[in-house]
Amino acid sequence: MIAPRMRLAEVARVADVSTATVSRVLNEKPGVAEATRARVTAALQALGYHQEPVAESEPLIAVTVPELGNPTFTVFAEEIGIQLSAAGWNMILCTAGPRGAHESQYIELLIGLGVAGVVSVSGSLADRLSTPEHYHHLEAAGIPAVFVNCYQPGVRGSFFSSSDAEAVAMSVAHLRAFGHTRIGLAVGQLRYMPAERKAEAFRALGFPEESAVSTTFTVEGGQAAAARLLDSGHTALLCGSDVMALGAIREAGSRGLDVPGDVSVVGYDDSALMPFTSPALTTVRQPVPAMARAAVDALIAAINGLPADPTELLFHPDLIIRQSTGPVRPADPPA
Repeated sequence: MIAPRMRLAEVARVADVSTATVSRVLNEKPGVAEATRARVTAALQALGYHQEPVAESEPLIAVTVPELGNPTFTVFAEEIGIQLSAAGWNMILCTAGPRGAHESQYIELLIGLGVAGVVSVSGSLADRLSTPEHYHHLEAAGIPAVFVNCYQPGVRGSFFSSSDAEAVAMSVAHLRAFGHTRIGLAVGQLRYMPAERKAEAFRALGFPEESAVSTTFTVEGGQAAAARLLDSGHTALLCGSDVMALGAIREAGSRGLDVPGDVSVVGYDDSALMPFTSPALTTVRQPVPAMARAAVDALIAAINGLPADPTELLFHPDLIIRQSTGPVRPADPPA
């Protein structure tokens, strides 16, 4: 059997195919055209390689996440791993680079490995500037996929997302109950589906364009967005992530403003440390266990031959109220 990557590359060069295709032929996996399989076999023979019998491998499912630095993606990976293990499947975790930039490379590799299925969490389908071509390759190879918090109707699979519209609506209702009318939205780049959906839901509630600021899903991005919103007189900030909310709180503090006395801040994700920040962060919690369970169930059903339902299933988030939100401060009376 060919093991070294360099030899795989040599066979791929002679056969004029990808190393993933060579791997699929060597491991007797489906998804390779007969003419291509014959070309790879001929290249193996020409190079004098002998293929030993392949041992049956354990069932394997790949889970892709953009990064592990964001604690939300780590929680999703852990919960999906728990669900897969309970169902008797092994998991391989792929961190696909910033915002899924290298997900296509992982998909080609996973096709070569002959994984049984793929779970994509906040993957490249959430990026409006990306193309779904690599997932079409996955479909052609007969490998089913399910998608969490990313949706594209042209791709075959099952889709599970937390409702951004509900998250915005419940956060705004909470802030309005405290008397806030000057509410601002701070989100990441609008090319990403979660940011785009939050901005659309925010505008649908009647807020003007200038009350929504798009930067990046980072502490620095949250601080920059907060600076613009505070400069324009907003008394409450709704943020697209907990990390951005921490940046907003830092900007308020740098101006000598109290949270929540002078400005209220709401995050999104309910990361593990948010109850312990100062102040503890009011934030929106995604129903990660329920979403992970639904995604794994759908993937296993697809692996067993059942057709995928392409309808995006939206899950209800929860608003977790802590100490970073409070009543709007009355305006000082004129001197």
